[in-house]
Amino acid sequence: MYAIEVREHVMIAHSFCGDLFGPAQALHGATFVVDVAFYRTSLTEDGVVVDIGRAGEALKRILAPINYTNLDTLPQFAGINTTTEFLCGHIHGAMAAAARAGDLGPGGEGVERLRVTLHESHIARAWFEGPVAP
Repeated sequence: MYAIEVREHVMIAHSFCGDLFGPAQALHGATFVVDVAFYRTSLTEDGVVVDIGRAGEALKRILAPINYTNLDTLPQFAGINTTTEFLCGHIHGAMAAAARAGDLGPGGEGVERLRVTLHESHIARAWFEGPVAP
């Protein structure tokens, strides 16, 4: 399986509901390093997995609505604990939709899987990996 990976970062604020989260129940901030890996079985005729520039631009567009935002105020996240794991799945869904829509350019249609990793710190990260197909 071939893969390429692009990286960006996002700064958010949020809080969690539930005793499990202890002090994180209070409003707090996080800066996540976001990696998205694109996987395909064979390379395009140009010898790439996908256009790395377009992949990076797509990631920036996907992160823009949540960057520098308190996620607790966004209607699409109402009543949801926007954990690192949850955000991985959210970004995966948006990137998979971008791939299906052709936003990755020629070759994007051949991307089979995506892996979205959010690095919380130098000692903790989470990811979601799954197919591009709905």
